[in-house]
Amino acid sequence: MIPDYPDSVEISIDHREVLHPMFQKLEQGISEFTFANIYLFRQQHNYRLTRVDQKHLVILGDDNGASFFMCPFGLPSQAAVNNLFDTHVTLKCATRLQANHFEERGFIVTRDRDNFDYLYSRKSLAELSGRKYHKKRNLIKAFVNNYAYEGRPLLDEHIPQAVSVLDEWQKNRRDHGDYLAAREALEKCDPLQLCGGIYYVDNRPVAYTLGEELARGTSFVIHFEKALNQYKGIYQFVNQAFAAIITDHYETINREQDLGNPGLRQAKMSYKPSGFVEKFKITRPGNMVAISPEYENMGE
Repeated sequence: MIPDYPDSVEISIDHREVLHPMFQKLEQGISEFTFANIYLFRQQHNYRLTRVDQKHLVILGDDNGASFFMCPFGLPSQAAVNNLFDTHVTLKCATRLQANHFEERGFIVTRDRDNFDYLYSRKSLAELSGRKYHKKRNLIKAFVNNYAYEGRPLLDEHIPQAVSVLDEWQKNRRDHGDYLAAREALEKCDPLQLCGGIYYVDNRPVAYTLGEELARGTSFVIHFEKALNQYKGIYQFVNQAFAAIITDHYETINREQDLGNPGLRQAKMSYKPSGFVEKFKITRPGNMVAISPEYENMGE
């Protein structure tokens, strides 16, 4: 049961039956907009669900006291948007189309570059051909030559070993990062319908990757990728190996955002993205600017 605004409800696994098919119909490919993502990060972003205009589902959230809402399934009526902006500071994860319409009506539109998703050609990541990938190929060659490795699909029986990789990865960090979400993703792989691969060196689990399809089945998003970095070249190997084994009907691989981290941005850019999934933040300056009826039912 999803209540009408201003009431809201915490996201539970039971909401998947309703939300997952709706997310699957979205074409834009925003990595936040999968049921697994909003469920796994529900506590980090204080996600809640509400219904406006008796039909539009809206995601509410709060990041360190900054309230926001997201409209993955299209914008509701003028009155509903007015009410949402009365009680929330920002509309997050707006598509370019939504951003253009808000900008035309005097809202403050900001390119959320830190949260742009990185898109890569699946074929390019699988083959790593050309001079631009020379360093990546050298690191993969070092891994392949130095270690007795094996890759397997991340089936149920391998989940405890993937958890051991995650726990070992966490030991080398000063913060929790996405550990809690990553742990729950492994524990609930089956109900969330996530899939991935696990990798071994000398029969020891040393890395795994986990994700799901996106953008109406044309892209695969990597939600989690963890490895023990004492093995030189392991991240480059896992990146290439997984791209090589997933079905070629995925045109692109979405490796999510860099969150403004300079090191992570450099690493993601070094793989030469084929494009980005742009996201925008919308805020209301002072008084609400009227929204024309064309907004109603606007989607991607």
